[in-house]
Amino acid sequence: MTPDELPDHQSLLDGTAWASLGTARGNGGFLSATPARLLDADPTIQIRAIGELEPVCHQNSFYEATLPVALYVAAILAHPATATVGPGRRADSERGCPVRAALLDWLGSLAYDADDERIAVAQRHFNSANLDGGPETRVFLDHRPAFYRAVSAFLCHENTAVREAAVVAAIPLTEHPALICHRDELGRHVHRLLATSTHRYNRNRCLDALKNWGYDIAALESPADIAARPRYIRDVWTGGCTEEPPF
Repeated sequence: MTPDELPDHQSLLDGTAWASLGTARGNGGFLSATPARLLDADPTIQIRAIGELEPVCHQNSFYEATLPVALYVAAILAHPATATVGPGRRADSERGCPVRAALLDWLGSLAYDADDERIAVAQRHFNSANLDGGPETRVFLDHRPAFYRAVSAFLCHENTAVREAAVVAAIPLTEHPALICHRDELGRHVHRLLATSTHRYNRNRCLDALKNWGYDIAALESPADIAARPRYIRDVWTGGCTEEPPF
């Protein structure tokens, strides 16, 4: 399998020696069952299973198990079982959560944990001689073309939550040299999101992307964007969460 190909999800699940892979909780033996629950018939179980993946990306860190789990998640995005709607992921939310959107959020959070800005900040703060984040991060970065192929299939999805999650997840993936050419097309989706969405986290990510790509964002910022900017900048630099994190 090359870095721009996705495996068959069942073959990956059955063929991976999960117990031999490291996670924040120790060995990944628990992963022999958890990923399969992402395709459970009960969306409550599916949403809970996404939370159970936390040890493979604990505190913005990558582990041996991170890549195979991420590939599995990417490989099931188009599976009919991910079209379900589960309970809201916020305690105060009355809205259902599309499982597919939650999976896209999870992949997007990984991509942001390995983006150029995050790695640069880590290098400055920890004076790291490892310029690309360690072997687990590097192998994830190498596979960004495969992740982009899976994520970009939902950029025009009819469900708003799924569509916006796909846009936000795709942004950091285009830092891969082979994907920079997709930024013009992705930029159109980013502009559409900014024209229609009030979701604070999604707007912040899209405005950041356009600014980094050389766009003048002044006309795209709403009064709420401008008011939230100081807090967003503080959260980015302190490692805190934005007002409305993706999950």
